[in-house]
Amino acid sequence: MMKLLSARPSPYARKVHIALTEKGIPFEVMTEVPWNRDTATPRYNPLEKLPVLILDDGSTVYESRFILEWLEIKYPEPALFPKDADELLAARKLEVLADGICDAFVLARFERLRPEAHQSQPWLDRQLRKMHGGLKEVARLVPAGTYCVGNRFGLGDIAVGSMLGMIALRAPEIDWPIRYPNLKALYERLSERSSFQATAPAPQDVEAGVV
Repeated sequence: MMKLLSARPSPYARKVHIALTEKGIPFEVMTEVPWNRDTATPRYNPLEKLPVLILDDGSTVYESRFILEWLEIKYPEPALFPKDADELLAARKLEVLADGICDAFVLARFERLRPEAHQSQPWLDRQLRKMHGGLKEVARLVPAGTYCVGNRFGLGDIAVGSMLGMIALRAPEIDWPIRYPNLKALYERLSERSSFQATAPAPQDVEAGVV
């Protein structure tokens, strides 16, 4: 059986967890904190990042976007990537935006873990601008009252939904549900799916001294 090396709060790992669940692929979850000294992550990914998909033969697939593409090629049904070229590009664009928002959050979070005297406020301000700018663009691209692309659940919904779940958990001060009612309605609709309910993010403790 495949194993998914994952972290509970990670939106990147959640994307893969959702895709595996939606495709009905049997797998086992192995929870990790990749920043801690005792992490097993380097044994499976030389870049020391999650998620990692560990195959039955012990080989690994890593980086969430590549894992999703690997799954779509190896397990094409049910399809999560749009077949139409323009719709696929639209879904990919949403994935880039959603991952970029998550990247900015991670950069800001670890900057805040540094001693306050060593923190860079311009750096933090830049990450916050990226998050707000990305959310505004995602909201512009996501239609109201339907799924993200082509009125069918797929890649765009997985990426955007995982990102919104992370923001809701880790940055509740960002008022995206009020600013963007279409995103609020989308996340509420996605949260009714069993794949989203089974992958709700939760915080994990990171060892002191990481930064």
